[in-house]
Amino acid sequence: MKKKPGKENFIPVAVILVLLIIWQLAWYLEWVPRFMLPSPLNVGKTLVEQWPLLMHHAGATLLEAALGLVIGVLMGFGCATLMDAFPLVKKGLYPILVLTQTVPPVAIAPLLILWFDYDIWPKVILVVLVSFFPMAVGLLQGFQSADPDMIKLMKSMNAGRWQIFRHVKFPSAMGEFFSGLRIAVSYSVVGAVIAEWLGGFVGLGVYMTRVKKSLSYDKMFAVIVIVSALSLLLIFIVKILERVAMPWVYATEEEKSDRKKHKKEINK
Repeated sequence: MKKKPGKENFIPVAVILVLLIIWQLAWYLEWVPRFMLPSPLNVGKTLVEQWPLLMHHAGATLLEAALGLVIGVLMGFGCATLMDAFPLVKKGLYPILVLTQTVPPVAIAPLLILWFDYDIWPKVILVVLVSFFPMAVGLLQGFQSADPDMIKLMKSMNAGRWQIFRHVKFPSAMGEFFSGLRIAVSYSVVGAVIAEWLGGFVGLGVYMTRVKKSLSYDKMFAVIVIVSALSLLLIFIVKILERVAMPWVYATEEEKSDRKKHKKEINK
């Protein structure tokens, strides 16, 4: 049976509304000093008043995130392919990949600023670093979870390495690819903002550092809302791409049963 979309969307909407009510109540009762915790209404007012300027900075952050994400995904795909094809590469490279995740991005960002100045590239490189790992590890796991019987069958039919990769390994890794991509897109925006904290001329992180000095916490919360919205938007786009690339995963029970009946009729 098909699930009603209204019921699926009700719970997250209700949770968000409850959190907003608690937030407004905390402001009203002054659980935190009001200058440090603006009310949701004040944040909404700031979003409207500062919208053109915020969109200007958001465009720069989104460009940095997009460039870093594309490069990180391509590098992760290439690295996972090499580690899957050559066991020696995996033994030598995989520990280094794990080691890179022990260093926080905040510690790397100042070095990138010193090496590459305050241009766009330090931000892009940091986004590459935070998005590369989930893609490489997820794809490697997907490649190595391919059905060994299918691989043996392909080899018995004199299939080459590329044909096995294309028809067996890559399709089996599609789920892990999109799972890693969802993580990477959420990291990309946050990584760009973190890099912008340490220096730059434009971007949401630069805007946050400027308004923090003037204690304009309503503007800081407005930036947090935009960063969250951008991350959710990118995750939503990934979900749409996943539905297009893997329609069988999202098929309803009725559609699956219809396909089984159709296959039985063909076999007859």
